[in-house]
Amino acid sequence: MSEQPEATSTSATQLEVYELKNKNGITLKVTNFGAKIMSLFVPDRNGNFTDVVLGYDSAQQYPTGNPYFGAAIGRFGNRIAKGKFSLDGVEHRLAINNRDNALHGGPNGFHNVYWLANLDTAKSSIQFTYLSEDGEEGYPGNLFVTMSYTLSDENELIIDYSASTDKTTIVNLTHHSFFNLAGEGNGTILGHQLMINATQFTPVDGGLIPTGELRDVKGSPFDFTSMHAIGQLINNDDDQLRMGNGYDHNWVLNKKENELTLAAKVTEPISGRVMEVFTTEPGLQFYSGNFLDGHDVGKGGKKYEFRSAFCLEAQHFPDSPNHTNFPSTELRPEETYHQETLYKFSIESSGH
Repeated sequence: MSEQPEATSTSATQLEVYELKNKNGITLKVTNFGAKIMSLFVPDRNGNFTDVVLGYDSAQQYPTGNPYFGAAIGRFGNRIAKGKFSLDGVEHRLAINNRDNALHGGPNGFHNVYWLANLDTAKSSIQFTYLSEDGEEGYPGNLFVTMSYTLSDENELIIDYSASTDKTTIVNLTHHSFFNLAGEGNGTILGHQLMINATQFTPVDGGLIPTGELRDVKGSPFDFTSMHAIGQLINNDDDQLRMGNGYDHNWVLNKKENELTLAAKVTEPISGRVMEVFTTEPGLQFYSGNFLDGHDVGKGGKKYEFRSAFCLEAQHFPDSPNHTNFPSTELRPEETYHQETLYKFSIESSGH
């Protein structure tokens, strides 16, 4: 990627904002703080462009705002029970920031640091790099991370991650945009139609930590193998829905290891917007915005209310280091971590 002046002038404490645009007019705005996506404008079936991600009007609001809006998440996306795990017989203790557990890399995870940015406008791409030092938030090893956002002319937002370490560690990177395909701040997402390409999910305990079971979705409110409204079964009398106050669970994707395959599809019937998620990862966290409660005041002074957004976070399973039956999240010095996730936008003509 060609060196741009932006890359050399970005100090590690200065807020920067970058914009990408594809030939179809889709625009993405991102800040180097947490490598957060600030806005993403995509068209509806009438060609009207609307911002479909929750966030703030200015980059200055992100350091004190909702920590996860649009964020790059690491070193370990999702939860690790009691904030501890063992590697090669050595116990490691992490920062605790979610009840008794570690969440999303800790309070100063990748969502809360400044990344170095290198913009390539010719390719509609921006590359971010970050060095997570040995011991940061309790994780072993110096981890060098490269992550890029690219807007393709096929209306895909491609997120590419790679990482290397000088000491055996654990890595589970993901992306945390809060989507509303009707437009951010525009009502609940309960009418959005969702399909998840998974026949199993990982049930959780009261702390939202997986029990270790891989449970079939068939006959449960967790069956999204055929498309239906997110709100259709969300209030069913179900212990797992009670634990998460709705959906906040990891689905076990139907796929071959490391293959880029369709994980989920979402449609918003009124606007006709469609979003498909493809990933190389084995799991997908579907979160139905159950902790949004109007406290986050976003763009244009809009309050983000209960279930007014959803997240689809491609990932390895939560608490993987403590479950030998889950796919491994270990990364050794001779290996390179790589993950690709893409969000593809399209429109459905009316009458479907």
